[in-house]
Amino acid sequence: MNLERLANALAPREIVGSPSVDVQDLAYDARRVEPGALFFCYAGARSDGHDFAPEAVDRGAAALVVERPLDLALAQLVVEDARAAMAPAADVFYGHPTQELRVAGVTGTNGKTTTAFLLHAILEAAGLRPGLVTTIETRIGEERVPAVRTTPEAIDLQRMFRTMLDARNRSCAMEATSHGSELRRLDGVRFAALAFTNLGQDHLDFHETMERYFSAKRRLFVETLPPAAINVDDPWGHRLADELRGRTELLTFGLGEEAHLRADDLELSPEGARFRAAGIELRTRLRGRFNVANVLAAVAVSRLLGVDDGAIASGVESLAGVPGRFEPVDEGQPFTVLVDYSHKPDALEGVLHAARELGPGRVVCVFGCGGDRDRDKRPVMGRIASTLADAAIVSSDNPRGEDPLAIIEQVLAGVEGDVEVVPDRRAAIARALELAGPGDVVVIAGKGHEQGQEVAGRVLPFDDRVVAREILRSMAAPKSDTKHTANAKA
Repeated sequence: MNLERLANALAPREIVGSPSVDVQDLAYDARRVEPGALFFCYAGARSDGHDFAPEAVDRGAAALVVERPLDLALAQLVVEDARAAMAPAADVFYGHPTQELRVAGVTGTNGKTTTAFLLHAILEAAGLRPGLVTTIETRIGEERVPAVRTTPEAIDLQRMFRTMLDARNRSCAMEATSHGSELRRLDGVRFAALAFTNLGQDHLDFHETMERYFSAKRRLFVETLPPAAINVDDPWGHRLADELRGRTELLTFGLGEEAHLRADDLELSPEGARFRAAGIELRTRLRGRFNVANVLAAVAVSRLLGVDDGAIASGVESLAGVPGRFEPVDEGQPFTVLVDYSHKPDALEGVLHAARELGPGRVVCVFGCGGDRDRDKRPVMGRIASTLADAAIVSSDNPRGEDPLAIIEQVLAGVEGDVEVVPDRRAAIARALELAGPGDVVVIAGKGHEQGQEVAGRVLPFDDRVVAREILRSMAAPKSDTKHTANAKA
């Protein structure tokens, strides 16, 4: 593609050199530049891409997108924001893939991943050959790849959409994150429909205030006005719905009376839930009241996409579970063990309420808070766990660059009543399983599907599900009769 065509999309304030250059690829990481690439130089959190422009040139870059002219002998497009320029350039370079690929997006604090998996199941039942972009994994055609980040950089995302089309995907269910919005990764994505699940305290280390956090979500709706499914049980969702009403196709959902799409005749059980929404009889194997809201979100988006009722019902019922989301670990023990990704206050609260609904037994909770992230939520999570669980064990999550004990101290500042502190996560899980009796529910919260623990710059192998299973098997293993053995030796 000719650089001049990309320049027309970016409207640079200055062009250095001749734009009559053939561009073969787009890149933002100098280490991955291929000959003929257009390299984008922008300042990141830890480094400035302008400093790596010479390396990109040495690797064969054909031209640069910069925020200031560089003393390098090749064409340069000078723009105000090189990061923001990646999305429109990628959209053009990859042939506007979301004009053809029907993208069903989900944004919000909690429920994005589960709702995206539900949407994928529904779109598959409808014969729409969906791709998937989530925190857990990406699915393109028949291939599944573990996710590196929930919302890829704009170049990677648009390339991914083009690859989906080449793999004969016709639709895509994806999580749309606040980081993806704020960092302009989602610019150029044409959402066929977009859901707002809720907004709770999270990512304030990045957004600083709830208002700015909401603003990042809001811009996905108000700038391009896609058909919108909004949870009006949530006060931020209610506010967004009021703003969108009359401006775009809007379908509200929720468990309250105000929503257009509600869960009528709701029956919750340890096996899932049954209810009726918009005249559709629905059965889900996902447990907990919070998952009913996720199903409603998926149904609302599907309605906006014109999916028929039979495919909606079939897709919802087909999804047995989502990795690390209220995921059971069953080794035949007389109590329930659930692993959940709830690392935010609202999510932890919802999961503990849902655990309480599973039976009359006690709720035991293991949890912690991640390092180098929003510190204000730590005492809030301490209060939630200590008040909603019958037994709470505070442990490490992903301490990253912080002292695990210092994180725990901040969690304890919000605790009401007694909790146990077991910093080693494996030992904490073992303690929770030891405390559980018949009919109890153990919630191992925070890491969900993650297979590593981030400690002091290293990622150590650790999967809550695997650890819980190993401990449960050890508990069930026959114990040797030490007294008999001793007597025999005597």
